[in-house]
Amino acid sequence: MNKPIDIALPSLVQRIGGDNVKQAKAMAQQYDCQLKRVRRSRNWLMHGDAKMIQSCVLRLKADKSETFKYLIHKIEASLLTHADKLEPLAVKLQRLMAQNPSMTLTELIQLTHCTEAEARVARFNAEV
Repeated sequence: MNKPIDIALPSLVQRIGGDNVKQAKAMAQQYDCQLKRVRRSRNWLMHGDAKMIQSCVLRLKADKSETFKYLIHKIEASLLTHADKLEPLAVKLQRLMAQNPSMTLTELIQLTHCTEAEARVARFNAEV
């Protein structure tokens, strides 16, 4: 769940410009993310924790600049595939118990990599 993710950003400099890429790279570093070039190609990559990347996107949106529109769109589209990494563990446990109330503690622990105590609390809250 806490593994860093990579988001491909093809032809980033051609789409938003070199100065804007430098600015986005500086913003990404503030959130412990890396915006870097893939080897010597024209493709770029956003690397980091899913929650931190989401925070970086929110910061880019706050600028309300049209120059980052492509970057924001590509990152948000990729974050949809990593939605399980964005929600807190308690919410995820609650959602899984609501979807399948007959799920065993072992199954819940294997799916979410939580502790047995957290799984028991989730089951108790689902029953109440």
